[in-house]
Amino acid sequence: MTLTTRLGRTVTAATLLALTVTACGTEHSGQPQAQSPIPRPSFAPRPKCAQPSEAPPVKASSSPTTTTTAAPRRGGNEDQPPNYADNHAYRMSAELSPAQRAKGEASAGLIRYELEKARKEGDVSEQRIAAALAHLGCGKEHGVYIWNGLYSVHTGDVCVSGQVTAKELSIEVHGAYAEPQPGTGPCVENRGGH
Repeated sequence: MTLTTRLGRTVTAATLLALTVTACGTEHSGQPQAQSPIPRPSFAPRPKCAQPSEAPPVKASSSPTTTTTAAPRRGGNEDQPPNYADNHAYRMSAELSPAQRAKGEASAGLIRYELEKARKEGDVSEQRIAAALAHLGCGKEHGVYIWNGLYSVHTGDVCVSGQVTAKELSIEVHGAYAEPQPGTGPCVENRGGH
């Protein structure tokens, strides 16, 4: 075989390879055309738990039985150092829309009911709190964190956190933290630095 023949075959092989590679994804006549895919977020949405059976009405204020507070926002107290907000941004929670707040309040009502049952039974152990949240479908995949009477869970829409003791039950509806406490889930404020 001569050099010209080898060179000709190499060029032919390279041309066929280039045509094959560039032909990927092209339309062919006579074949059904696939619908363009629906754009999807680059992250998987959180699974839902503690969801009411019907959509809650959006209201301007929170119910008297549920405490709602938010983490500090930028531009807060003027007595703080100039970079305080920037240095503590990792401790900020996401803001909630009125619809998210309404969903969160409805979920908080369901959680309050289950935790109040445990409190009335006189059992506020971590196992009982976990069982109460599990009754609403809330588990590890929802960022459930329970420690020393404190609890937090991400309902798929918002965070519901608080404390349950033999004497009291508190509930707070808030957004997930930008940088939550490591190993706790998205709803526990980071107490350290980064």
